[in-house]
Amino acid sequence: MLKPIHPVSCTPALAACQRLMQCFALWLCETHVRGADVTLVSLQAKMPSPIEGEWLWTLIAGTTGTNDLLDHAKAIADLPSNEKHGLEQWVQAVAALARHFTAAPPSAMPVGPPNGWGARSVQWKALKSLMVAFYKKGLREGLPFQSNGMPTEDAALRVNYEQFTREFRQAHRPDPHPDARETCVLCGGELKQHAVDHWVGKGSFPLLAVCADNLVPICGECNGTHNKGPKPVHTNGHFTDWFHPYLRHANGALRIRYDEAAGTIRVDSATPADAPKVANLDGLLNLGQRWTREFKAEYRRLQRDVEQLRQRRPGLALEDVRNRLNDYRDRLSDAEPNVDIHRIVAETLLTPARMSAL
Repeated sequence: MLKPIHPVSCTPALAACQRLMQCFALWLCETHVRGADVTLVSLQAKMPSPIEGEWLWTLIAGTTGTNDLLDHAKAIADLPSNEKHGLEQWVQAVAALARHFTAAPPSAMPVGPPNGWGARSVQWKALKSLMVAFYKKGLREGLPFQSNGMPTEDAALRVNYEQFTREFRQAHRPDPHPDARETCVLCGGELKQHAVDHWVGKGSFPLLAVCADNLVPICGECNGTHNKGPKPVHTNGHFTDWFHPYLRHANGALRIRYDEAAGTIRVDSATPADAPKVANLDGLLNLGQRWTREFKAEYRRLQRDVEQLRQRRPGLALEDVRNRLNDYRDRLSDAEPNVDIHRIVAETLLTPARMSAL
C-alpha cells in the first residue's frame, strides 16, 4: 500500500449488491418468514426491486428450483427465533465495516459465526454458501446492476468480475500504455498472477464477499498463503492497529530505508501513532523480506553492469561509474514496479563507501 488505492467506476454496482445481500439475509431472519416463503414471488416483492428478486431467485434456485442454495436459504428461514435474532445482530455488525475505520469505531466486529455456531455447523455452512455464491457465481456471471448501481435485466450491462478487475487494473496502472508493466497496489512490485483478494477474508466474513471496500486485485505473491492469504487483518475484531486499502490507506505512513548494519530493508512508520499499523502490515505481507530480496537482486545487477563495463574499458575512472549510477537514478520512473526500492539501491551505491568498493 505504497500508493493510493481508490474505488473504480463500477463500485456502485458492488455496493448495490452488498445491500441486496444484507436485505436478503435480514429478510430470512424475520420471525414470520419460513422456508416455504422462499419463492420467486416473495423475493420479487421483498427485495429492493423485482429485478433483483428475480436475479436472486435464479442465483439460489437455478432454473429448476432444486439448487442446493435454495435448501440453504430455507434452512436459514426455518431457524428458531432466538437463532434468527442472533444472526440478525451478526449481519448488522458485519455490514458496518466502514464504521470500524472512523474516528469513533463501534464495538469489535464479531470474529466467529453467530449463535456460537461452529465453523463446521450446518447453519454456518448454509449461510456461508449463500453469501459466497454472490461472489463465486453472481459476480462472475454478472450482478443485476449497471455500473451506476441501477438494477438491470440486460445481461450486456451487468457488472461482472472481468469488468471490475479490468477497471481496477486500468485505474491503478502507473503507465496506462497497454504494453507497460503493471504494479501491485500492495507491494509495489510487478503485478504477476493477479487475483482478487478479499481484504477481510470471505471465509470468516461471507457477508463481505462482494463488498466494494473489500475487493483488491493484487499480485500472486501478496495473495499467497506465505504472505497475506486468508490471514486476519484485525485484532480480535478490532481494526485500530490495522490499515485498510480503501478506508485507512498506508500511503505516506511507511518509510523505507536500507539498514547498512543488517544489510536489509527496514519498514518504519512515519509517525509513532502509525507504528503498530506499519508493523502489522509488514508482518502480514512480509514487505521487509521481499523488498530486501529485490534490493539485493537489483544491487547485484548494477554491480555486474559495472564489472562488465570495467572489462570493456580498463582504467575506467570512478567518476565515470558515479555518472553512470547518477544516470540510472535519474532515469528511474514512478511508472515502473519496485521504483521505491530501486531508488534506495541507487542512493546506497552512490555513498562514498560503496563507490570505493565498486
